[in-house]
Amino acid sequence: MRELLEQIEIWINNGQSVALATVIKTWGSSPRPVGAGMALTAEGGMAGSISGGCVEGAVIDASLEVLKSGKTARLHFGVADSEAWEIGLACGGEIEVFIRVFDRSQLEVWKSAFQTDQIFCSALLVSGPEKLLGKELILVEDGNTLGADFPIEQKQSIVEAARDVIAKGKSSSLTIEADNLGELFFNRVQMKPTLIIVGGVHIAVPLVNLAEIVGFEVIVIDPRRLFGTEERFPGVKQVLSEWPEKAFQKIQINQSTAIVMLTHDPKIDDPALKIALTSPAFYIGALGSKKTHKKRVDRLIAEGVESEKLNLVHAPIGLNLGGRLPEEIALAVIAEIVKVWNSAEN
Repeated sequence: MRELLEQIEIWINNGQSVALATVIKTWGSSPRPVGAGMALTAEGGMAGSISGGCVEGAVIDASLEVLKSGKTARLHFGVADSEAWEIGLACGGEIEVFIRVFDRSQLEVWKSAFQTDQIFCSALLVSGPEKLLGKELILVEDGNTLGADFPIEQKQSIVEAARDVIAKGKSSSLTIEADNLGELFFNRVQMKPTLIIVGGVHIAVPLVNLAEIVGFEVIVIDPRRLFGTEERFPGVKQVLSEWPEKAFQKIQINQSTAIVMLTHDPKIDDPALKIALTSPAFYIGALGSKKTHKKRVDRLIAEGVESEKLNLVHAPIGLNLGGRLPEEIALAVIAEIVKVWNSAEN
């Protein structure tokens, strides 16, 4: 959803009506996960995807009808033998898609939710009283709510269910019985992940590029003048040319943060590692061979770091792809980070 908002805002600012299609259920091998979205306009604009191309044509037709009527639509897709390659899912899975008009008020609610920099859960009514279909309430992790103002008993039940979804860490659909409200789709949305790179070394350059491609914001820390420059890392969120102890005071580390140490220099990597190990970061990795890491562990234990904490460090860093080039090592590192991120998310 995050990647759709910028384009949706452009369309709305240009006076165009927008339909939003959202995957609300999946069975078996589905090409896109629950929560995937596609936005469309009557003028032919399209952004996002709900199936990777398998059923987009049918969803486009239904979305155009939604824009004409102003009513919602709910579609089910699966393999249908002779129609499998036309409007079905050749992968063998099934999906349900909910389509609604997405207006400026809903856009502003989602923008506000993302601006909190917290996990949040949207609750979208996908089955129930027609006058309420498509209404959406968002619960932010800190307890604040945004969006639709449901009656108090219904709202309380929705908030309780959304809080449970946030805690469980997985999106879901369920029926809320309060005042016969109906079925709601609860979509848990993580904060945008951040990758903190300690050490602007040669591996860091392709790692930045790969991290940004897969959706991470990147921060680079390196006190060395030639390594920690914006010219070397254009476009990243921050470049902090400071020692880790000072740099980390300017950074918020949360459950969506990955931290990698790449310098091989104990004066830089060790202080950063100590800070990382006391943080809620979902991934901590350090570059170096097994021998190098053994020395690092011995050094930090001697300085009072608990050995159990050091077991959290991914070292040697990255998946074992057998590569030696900077680009290959960077690929191995981001692959492992994405693997851990997806595991933590699900």
